Amino acid sequence: MTGDATATLRLTDRVVAEYSWRPDLPVALAPRPYLHPVRTLGGVTVTELMPASHRHHLGVSVAVAEVDGANFWGGRTYMPGHGPAWLDNQGTQAHTRWLRRGPDRLGHTLRWTGIDGAAVLTERRELSCRPVSADAWALDFGFSLTNVTVRELPFRSPAVHGRAGAGYGGFFWRAPQPGSPVRVDSARGTAVHGRTADWLSVNGGDWTLVFLGATARTRADRWFVRTRDYLGIGSALAWDEPLLLAPGDTLERRIVTVIADGPVSPARAAAYAGELAA
Repeated sequence: MTGDATATLRLTDRVVAEYSWRPDLPVALAPRPYLHPVRTLGGVTVTELMPASHRHHLGVSVAVAEVDGANFWGGRTYMPGHGPAWLDNQGTQAHTRWLRRGPDRLGHTLRWTGIDGAAVLTERRELSCRPVSADAWALDFGFSLTNVTVRELPFRSPAVHGRAGAGYGGFFWRAPQPGSPVRVDSARGTAVHGRTADWLSVNGGDWTLVFLGATARTRADRWFVRTRDYLGIGSALAWDEPLLLAPGDTLERRIVTVIADGPVSPARAAAYAGELAA
């Protein structure tokens, strides 16, 4: 490769997100397409890419700690009784075909390749943007993963292996650490890590992200929220038990994220959930 291949999402003449659909990345980062930068309508960047302490955090992506023994998260792998360790087990997600490529909508297929170089999953991914108010827009991120092997595929998080609270893996958003304290709200209050909630908002001072599970199945997944050391938000596929995907079966998830300038009240966040979630 000679460099990243990128596409953009636009609202009128404004680029609100850039999508690296064929990134040129080292294998240790579990190469995969990602969104960065994602910006508010006011031009504030609300994603972070390859920070020094977590080089494998790639803006907004689908990242899973373990699928059938392969690491699609990047970095080290959590080993029971040992902790995080460097293993030669990183997988890759690679673009295969464009389905649509417009200014406000992108759709493509991908192939997830495991440890032995063989495909374990195929993916169909849909990204779109739309305005929701004078100071906010919505990113719609949907993906479906199909098991293309002849065996059952287990999806696991470090929490499945005993690392308490580390149920991450699935849709994941690495946000910049703001200068002011982060405020987290949700449909179930401020303590939402490891719990389900119809919506979750994160305020970083001059911007707010409101995450909505856009389908009933997505809303049944628990939220991963980390505000100490770094700011990361995810919708977890396998919180503390493996998700088992049978041969030929498909799992589907869809997250809508409202990207707003300034604060968003819990009442407004709840209204977004009612307006934007199916």
